[in-house]
Amino acid sequence: MNTNAFEPVTTQTWTNGRHAVRCVKVIQETWDVKTFCFMAEQPVMFFFKPGQFVTLELMIEEQTVFRSYTISSSPSVPYSFSITVKQVPGGVVSNWLHANMREGMDLAVHGPVGQFNCIDYPGDKALFLSGGVGITPMMSMARWYFDTNADVDMVFVHSARTPEDIIFRRDLENMTARIPNFKLSIICERYESGQYWAGFRGFLNHAMLQMIAPDFMEREIFCCGPTPYMRAVKAILENVGYDMAHYHEESFGATPEVVQEQVVQEAEEAAELADALCSSELLTVAFTQSDKSVKIAPGETVHAAAAKLGLHIPKACGMGICGTCKVKCLEGEVEMNHNGGITDEDAEEGYILSCCSVPKGNVVVEF
Repeated sequence: MNTNAFEPVTTQTWTNGRHAVRCVKVIQETWDVKTFCFMAEQPVMFFFKPGQFVTLELMIEEQTVFRSYTISSSPSVPYSFSITVKQVPGGVVSNWLHANMREGMDLAVHGPVGQFNCIDYPGDKALFLSGGVGITPMMSMARWYFDTNADVDMVFVHSARTPEDIIFRRDLENMTARIPNFKLSIICERYESGQYWAGFRGFLNHAMLQMIAPDFMEREIFCCGPTPYMRAVKAILENVGYDMAHYHEESFGATPEVVQEQVVQEAEEAAELADALCSSELLTVAFTQSDKSVKIAPGETVHAAAAKLGLHIPKACGMGICGTCKVKCLEGEVEMNHNGGITDEDAEEGYILSCCSVPKGNVVVEF
């Protein structure tokens, strides 16, 4: 036998950070949903935890824009990854992607990050609940279990507006037809004239859930979808006494304008407060690469400190979700209230998310 038959793997493995990728395929999933597939110029094994997301860095109308999207593919297909995007009326990034992203286009992505995943919350029985494009992380998880022949009993429940809005319909039907441990139920809010639908109709409720998954109280539950959908799901579970320690949900997107306005207002108020404070109460934030420093008031973030100096730390969500604004804190301590945008390993190495990190004293940041 030839002992040299297998060549060693020399490709890189994906780690959280900024990466250059190229669009290699565009798939029309439904009338208003597309999947965009990406690969690296030099081979990279894109391993991530199913359910995690990436942040795209795009140039739109001469402005750098960041937007986070869940990965819809599975790490079992290692040399590429995909995101699935619904075209939202008035959505700057989603409309740009649908109109402009083509095979061969290059862009940068940040990630992968996210605490919502099936690896960190294992179980013998899983219930996936999704609404609309919230199906993307569920699809990544289901594909991972399917491709790895995992001994996990899966029940997949998806809610869509109409039959023509069912994302990944053929993929889901293929899985349920091929393995006995994958059970699929689709709920359509309504159906239009000329459309055939014999499945569940209306909105997910307790009676419907009891019929679909009678043992749902024993399952690890993963949920993603519009806020009203997730609120309704949580109400159903809480009302029947489900152990919410086994409930996991994901929700993120562009920072709403009201949040952006609130951030601006808070920054202005903090600036006024800083003027009113005596210099002994102010904190110093120094940036090593820029060789700049600034005094800030207690309660201001590292990101706000950078902005005062004209330093632009990339940021997408502003809520500690996307991980785009990650920098390293070399000296001092901060209080970081994030929402899953950074791993425990990165935090232990001194990395922080500048948008949600408030210095406890003087700090030195690598930027």
